[in-house]
Amino acid sequence: MASSRSADRPLLAARLAAQRLSGTPAVDVVDATRHLLAVQGQDPRAARLALRARMACGHASAVDRALTDERSLIITSVNRGTLHLIAAEDEPLLHALTTPQLLSNSDRRLRQEGVSAAAARRGITAIVKALGDDGPLTRAQLRAALEKAGVPTARQAMVHVLFRATLDGLIIRGPMIGREHAFALVADWLGERPKIDRDRALAELARRYLAGHGPAEDRDLAKWAQLPLRDARAGLKAIASELDYRPDGLVDLPRDEVVPLPPPRLLGPFDPLLLGWRSRGLVLDRAEEVVTTNGIIKAIALIGGRAAGTWTMPGGHVELRLWGQQSRATTDALWCEASAVEAYLAAD
Repeated sequence: MASSRSADRPLLAARLAAQRLSGTPAVDVVDATRHLLAVQGQDPRAARLALRARMACGHASAVDRALTDERSLIITSVNRGTLHLIAAEDEPLLHALTTPQLLSNSDRRLRQEGVSAAAARRGITAIVKALGDDGPLTRAQLRAALEKAGVPTARQAMVHVLFRATLDGLIIRGPMIGREHAFALVADWLGERPKIDRDRALAELARRYLAGHGPAEDRDLAKWAQLPLRDARAGLKAIASELDYRPDGLVDLPRDEVVPLPPPRLLGPFDPLLLGWRSRGLVLDRAEEVVTTNGIIKAIALIGGRAAGTWTMPGGHVELRLWGQQSRATTDALWCEASAVEAYLAAD
């Protein structure tokens, strides 16, 4: 195991640097988000923690400002149909490439929830009208609009009507209203989408993916974005002249320097480090300790670039659960990280 880890160390160091977990940190929450391209966002606190780990300083409230006041970040369903935090300027690219393949599954789920095609169309029309008349609205307000239109909202029906309106390119999650993330019309919140040339978009996606996830291969990109493998390969082929080709078969953008492994870090649930490639084995040996049977990915303590324990935050205070004995210097560094996490998430 030790020799294998030693052999993996250069690749691990390269990926951690690409992820901005070592080397030069991001300037702010928008810079961190743009660099990663898409940060899984169904857990709002987890998305904010992903950015914290990649910045030198800051506070979680900066994400709310970017979502609400600056309109520089949004949350919407892109890669794999999952909610992601993305830069507003990247929404046209990601929407164009990662949502069309989700339509057939959306149709199936609507039927399963008792929403006919006609009811779905009626519901989307009601959502667009309500948002057009009143501006950004919360889920409860949109539920009332759907029920008034006679559209089912029980169980997961409303979720899938909202999801279909997102896939159709009509709505996103825009500003925070209190503690709730409100929905907004794309046209109102972001303006008119530019026309996307698919070939150029695939090249840009490949380039941006490698910036935050290299070294990687075509199957890693395909899994991360839920693209057909032929599209991932087409994107990488389009930027072939820009790439470094490694002996292990992976490709990467040219890097100026080799960055050492980061100091001990606390990464939140669903961190991009555990979602960016086909395999988590480079970072995670004890997958059963971190990835649950229902798909939850726990917060981890990163030591030597690898998962070495998990952590939780009951009552606003970090509790560590390390899997083995660590040095005093390492545990001190982790408790320093814990204090930084608590301060980052603390109320203004």
